[in-house]
Amino acid sequence: MKIAVFPGSFDPITIGHVDLVRRALPLFDKIIVAVGINSTKKYLFEHDQRMKWLHQVFDKYPNVGVDSFTNLTAHYCKKIGANYLLRGLRNASDFDYEKTISQLNHIVGDGIETVFLIAQPEFSHISSTIVREIIIGGADATPFIPSEISIGSFQSRNFEVK
Repeated sequence: MKIAVFPGSFDPITIGHVDLVRRALPLFDKIIVAVGINSTKKYLFEHDQRMKWLHQVFDKYPNVGVDSFTNLTAHYCKKIGANYLLRGLRNASDFDYEKTISQLNHIVGDGIETVFLIAQPEFSHISSTIVREIIIGGADATPFIPSEISIGSFQSRNFEVK
């Protein structure tokens, strides 16, 4: 069985993330969208909220699961029997960073392969970081968020990154 893990913070999930998973579905028997929990990272949205959103978006896809993990991504993959990592590339900077990480994961993960998909042009400018800034700035982020997610109520809140 070909199982891929699509790891990330998904703080918040974007339409670019969803597009990547949809495009990767024919390549794998199962894709696990997994929230990596990093105790040193500051998040805008709580872990439970991000998990809820992922379920809202992906529960309609029978070959997509949602999970979370701590520690190394490669160790999580080994634990669940995944031999592939799924990553998206928006630009050359993403490639440089992801190439290094994939090489390290290949060593630490006993041969785990990273599959890269290049972002579609209409999504290449979207990142969770940019969407967070839009939300914090009080602008409308709905064009960048999956339709299953309602963030309209966030527009009037004052956010503090946790």
